[in-house]
Amino acid sequence: MSEREDEDSRNEVRDSLDRAASGAPAAGWAVRDRFSANEIYERILASATEEIAASKQRLFFSGLAAGFAITLTFLGHTVGTDMFPENRFLGAILYPIGFLYIILGHYQLYTENTLPPVALVLSRLASIPLLLRVWGIVLFGNVVGAGLGAYLLAQGGIFSPEALQTGTTFVSNGLDHGWWTVFNRALVAGWLVAGVVWLDHAAQDTISRLVIIYISFYLIAATDLYHVITAACEVFYFLILTDSGAFAVGIEYWLPVMLGNTIGGVILLTLVNYAQTEQSRYPDIRELTLREVLLSWRGGVETSPPSSASDTTDSEHE
Repeated sequence: MSEREDEDSRNEVRDSLDRAASGAPAAGWAVRDRFSANEIYERILASATEEIAASKQRLFFSGLAAGFAITLTFLGHTVGTDMFPENRFLGAILYPIGFLYIILGHYQLYTENTLPPVALVLSRLASIPLLLRVWGIVLFGNVVGAGLGAYLLAQGGIFSPEALQTGTTFVSNGLDHGWWTVFNRALVAGWLVAGVVWLDHAAQDTISRLVIIYISFYLIAATDLYHVITAACEVFYFLILTDSGAFAVGIEYWLPVMLGNTIGGVILLTLVNYAQTEQSRYPDIRELTLREVLLSWRGGVETSPPSSASDTTDSEHE
């Protein structure tokens, strides 16, 4: 077989690769049940299109549900810490429950949105204003949901008197650590959570995803790292039960967690993973200009089913 025929044969194999309706790889090219970095990146771009184009109402209520579900994580962590106050390894055993609920249920969580939409912006398939829109709405919904859940736990008679006080220690310990320590720990947690998104797109079954989510988020609590939405629930709970000032707690505790998670997710993982891929574009559509990336509200990826994708894409970009 000639070199040209061999190349044509390889291209034919690539073209016949199993793909989802969005066009993202459904199976690996080299090994069917394993994806390359490029294939994972394509899958992330495909899932990000649904998030970036979602309506404000859908983003908010999905974020609200995720924020309320994080109450389960705070509940589990508080009960575990109350039962095993001297053993962080056992005290953290129920911490991942809320994240399992959120991620497997496909709710919108702020830290999950540090990777897929940013990948679209880096690939010049969505604009920065559109990215900030997703971040802002999801974060607001998460915080509102976390606040509602915190109020329920603080005033609903759910905890024993001992556990009720244990729930306030998370913020107290964070304030004792200081701003930069909290920020650095949140930075590592942001990298870890964004890594869950990358691995989630590399997995092909629910069991694998469950194990990835559980181990990763268990590590956050077991090593005393910080997650921004869990921290929001902790802050609301702390403010309800103590006389502390909201502004001081927000600046000294929640703000460094939010900044650390965001920077950890975007810088330490997104840019690194973006750099190792070949920057293939799928679907094959026009990239946004630099002006559009900076100033427009456009997302350059088509999300319609394959039967109408070409027609819609043409009309969108005329």
